[in-house]
Amino acid sequence: MNNVMASIRSPLRVIFAGTTCFAATALQAIHDAGFTIPVVLTRPDCAAGRGMKFSSSPVKQLAIARKLMLAQPLSFKCDSQYTSKAVDALVLLRSTPHDVIVVAAYGLLLPHTVLDIAPYGCINIHASLLPRWRGAAPIHRAIEAGDKVTGVTLMQMDAGLDMGPMLMREKVVIEPTDTAGTLHDKLAAAGARLIVSGLLKLERTGSLPVTPQLSEGITYAHKLSKQEAALDWRLPASVLSCKVRAFNPYPAAYGILDGTPLKILAAESVCAIETHVTPGTIVAVDSTGITIACGEQALRATQLQKPGGRKLMAREFSAGFSLYKGQCFKT
Repeated sequence: MNNVMASIRSPLRVIFAGTTCFAATALQAIHDAGFTIPVVLTRPDCAAGRGMKFSSSPVKQLAIARKLMLAQPLSFKCDSQYTSKAVDALVLLRSTPHDVIVVAAYGLLLPHTVLDIAPYGCINIHASLLPRWRGAAPIHRAIEAGDKVTGVTLMQMDAGLDMGPMLMREKVVIEPTDTAGTLHDKLAAAGARLIVSGLLKLERTGSLPVTPQLSEGITYAHKLSKQEAALDWRLPASVLSCKVRAFNPYPAAYGILDGTPLKILAAESVCAIETHVTPGTIVAVDSTGITIACGEQALRATQLQKPGGRKLMAREFSAGFSLYKGQCFKT
């Protein structure tokens, strides 16, 4: 931890940097554990939704509710178009007494000028068991790949993409019914527990054991795109069922039927009802769901949503959308 072994103030002074709900869960836990939080960093407010209204991040909302000092730098890179703002942000960090910086789903790159400020460095809460699933979307990619186990890693940050040495890890089982949404909440809770445990140990002993990441088993969790959400019915049903879970709630997997994109929010792989059927063809519509032929086996969709409509279970959806055997989704 920056090779600093001097005694630490108690309670530990923690600057927190994060933006999303995952990060807010960790911030809440750090606050509840009694650590001093001299400043919270989060992304600037951004326009979102159909009305493009400016909204505050979950971390900002929590910081305001807990009356914590808040800063929203545009950048920390002094060679960017935001040079003056970056300088101001660096001045703030250097002038704010603290021991360690905790980063979780922040969204801004932190250069060495930031990583080297805190006496005990920057600790990142990453939602995977590194070195598997480095990158922006580890939760989604773990489900999409059919992983049975994932977890959370506390990592000492360096300039590389999630390449720093590991400090602590906690495994989390991926249940067959887990979606990106439910797994997110499990990992957020695990991350909150882990960071509090790590900070308490750092406060008590002045260091955390460091384990370099292995060079084997490295995978990258690339950011999701809406274009990926289209289901390719030529693939095996087992692959598509994982994709449906991985893309729920966002961006939601979909198939195009008669020119209309239909979101498929829940589905399972089942034995093929008929063989030699064109992938994408509806082979059954009944109380259990809407069964669609795939490259291998079949996919039974159990929850769907049409544009502008509500999320509906398959029986209710098929009654209102007039689905029938023989219709074919676009491949």
